[in-house]
Amino acid sequence: MTGSRKNLIILGAPGAGKGTQAKRLAGDFSWVHLSTGDMLREAIDKGTPLGVRVESYVKAGDLVPDDLIIELVGERLQQPDCGSGFLLDGFPRTVRQARKLDELLPGLGIHLDAVLYIRVPDDLIVERLSRRFTCSECGQMVIGSAGISECPECGGGLMRRPDDEPDTIIHRLGVYRENTRPLIDLYEAKRLLFEIDGTGSAETVYDRIVSALDPDSKGE
Repeated sequence: MTGSRKNLIILGAPGAGKGTQAKRLAGDFSWVHLSTGDMLREAIDKGTPLGVRVESYVKAGDLVPDDLIIELVGERLQQPDCGSGFLLDGFPRTVRQARKLDELLPGLGIHLDAVLYIRVPDDLIVERLSRRFTCSECGQMVIGSAGISECPECGGGLMRRPDDEPDTIIHRLGVYRENTRPLIDLYEAKRLLFEIDGTGSAETVYDRIVSALDPDSKGE
């Protein structure tokens, strides 16, 4: 599969490991990792008009309104680097967004190859996200415990993102189940869905994804 162009969506609840897997796939196969979460956080940090509009939704763990996300994604997909293939991480999150994407792609000369769904039990997700901290200086993500206080990269102070507080995590999972679960059925009906067991090490999950996308790679 090395060097092959693929346009993918990667789905899964918050904390399922979508970003980790998408970044490695992008690096290994020269695809562009398009994380709406990263794009939204950048807009909020920079205080852009879009960032101001979405900040309250992100901090509360609620879904950002469809029109704002669609605007963001549509502009990004028109950039030249997406021509080598891309992984959409965090979009679509609703059936309405998926239908809007279906309307958008043909006009851009883009077709969707596959949808990866990383499945992880809720209790494991809560455990994972409760141990996730961010450095206030360099932005490095650190997995640790409540007692950890310094970034191992630069020594900066660590903080937990508001949307990674345990109560907010539970709320986010509820929002996910209500709004995103129907996407699984939608893409399964389109015969685009690959369901991936997201438990185990990141390396194990990665191998499962590659094998699903390229069955001939098994055993290589």
